[in-house]
Amino acid sequence: MLEKTYQPAAIEARIHQEWVRTDAFKAGRPDRKDAAPYAIVIPPPNVTGSLHMGHALNNTLQDILCRFERMRGKDVLWQPGTDHAGIATQMVVERQMMERQEPDRRKIGRDKFLEKVWAWKAESGGTIINQLKRLGASCDWSRERFTMGDRGAPDDQMVQAVTKVFVDLYNQGLIYKDKRLVNWDPQFQSAISDLEVEAIEKTGSFKWARGDKDKDGNPVALDHKRLAKLLVKEPAGHMYYFDYPLEGATYNPDDPSTYVTVATTRPETMLGDTAVAVHPTHEKSKYKHLIGKRVALPLTDRTIPIVGDDYADPEKGTGAVKITPAHDFNDFEVGKRHADKLVAPINIFDAFAHLNENVPPVYQKLERFQARMRVVADLDALGLVAKIEPTTHTVPHGDRSGVPIEPWLTDQWYVNAGELAKAALAAVRTGKTKFVPERFAADYYRWLENIQPWCVSRQLWWGHQIPAWYGPDGQVFVAASETEAQALAAKHYASSPSPRARGEGRGEGQRQTPREAQAAAPHPSPLPVTTGRGDEIPLKRDDDVLDTW
Repeated sequence: MLEKTYQPAAIEARIHQEWVRTDAFKAGRPDRKDAAPYAIVIPPPNVTGSLHMGHALNNTLQDILCRFERMRGKDVLWQPGTDHAGIATQMVVERQMMERQEPDRRKIGRDKFLEKVWAWKAESGGTIINQLKRLGASCDWSRERFTMGDRGAPDDQMVQAVTKVFVDLYNQGLIYKDKRLVNWDPQFQSAISDLEVEAIEKTGSFKWARGDKDKDGNPVALDHKRLAKLLVKEPAGHMYYFDYPLEGATYNPDDPSTYVTVATTRPETMLGDTAVAVHPTHEKSKYKHLIGKRVALPLTDRTIPIVGDDYADPEKGTGAVKITPAHDFNDFEVGKRHADKLVAPINIFDAFAHLNENVPPVYQKLERFQARMRVVADLDALGLVAKIEPTTHTVPHGDRSGVPIEPWLTDQWYVNAGELAKAALAAVRTGKTKFVPERFAADYYRWLENIQPWCVSRQLWWGHQIPAWYGPDGQVFVAASETEAQALAAKHYASSPSPRARGEGRGEGQRQTPREAQAAAPHPSPLPVTTGRGDEIPLKRDDDVLDTW
């Protein structure tokens, strides 16, 4: 007899167990050995997560398709699994360690930290899978997978698959290492993706201009104490106008022909400027006659060129844009266009967003926002601050750390997304793949035709470690295993002079200078390689992990 009231707690668990007992959702059953296959791989939810409405919608749609195709007689596989969620999982475990007042991960080392992560995963990582089961998702639960496999063992099927794809793409020239700007999270000490960046609007309140007078007609000095108090509470939200004196001219704030005024919301980055850009042809470009000349970069002993570039908008700000290629994505592109006139990008921050050795000694080791106040004060002492005014602008923040992101020039691993996109574009252009409605094809084309290299490396410990090893001379060996890396290295050094014979010693491989400031972490012992000449060369594995799986 049908109960008057549906009792899900009493009914759903019993029905789920019956489904499991009868292999109702199992793929490859004998009775379907000749059936047409149909498969969906579940977009694996983060192991740290719990279900939200997005999961409910997405999995309901998949479940409808899978159940429908089963009823049509197909051999259906709905492949379940969970994503190891690199940053999210590492953050959870590190927060637990902090709450328990345990030593941080760098003090205990990589191996012991990973043991803690695996322990957390075993204890707390099954929440979202159990929720999916309670929803009645018709996955083949006998095939459940985790993107890190069984404790990340090198011979695990999941690890081998990831390693194989990386090595294959590297050998095809589709994965490479490059020095480019990334979204750097100073708290997590890692590059993060655009999707992990949250733009937060900031508005300041401080206002001052050179020439301001009080009610008695006396000049009003810049109130550094008041400004500092505001910046401690909120560093962003102001536009600063500085004068850069023209080379060879005697600076006179009352004579605009002796300087160029630039505006910025990030004064500290001026220490890394390599140019000033002005529009070369616009009728309102008041500085275009100065293209080719140079200005003295205040607080440094450098001069930098004035270049003509369409990026400078004469109708915004002063019409002159300070160019800091190592700390701004747009400036990086301007720098590439004028590389023949500019010095190489100057990275002024270390991994913690403290100023490094590339700035004058007085600013070295200052935290970036402390440096902001110091730079403004020192420029004001030279009479070079024209004005400061409140502005509203968006500041990128890490969506998990909550700290402002720093565009940072660093070595990372990239996938040539532009090359991979060609086949996807061709599929739509030839009609093999169709969009419904058709108008969305335009968005697809715009996205893939302008796609940028994909940064796939992260400076974390939880994840698939990149299968690359470095010799003392920086030579990289990408291989599927330690044995293969040793073989590649032995072959390479057998046909070239020993790094030690060249006096290169036990180097750290291809690690760029800016990353040397990152906190050191314990690493596994070097992988030895015998060259056949009687000497042994150590290989050091890349510390980074992959953003993906």
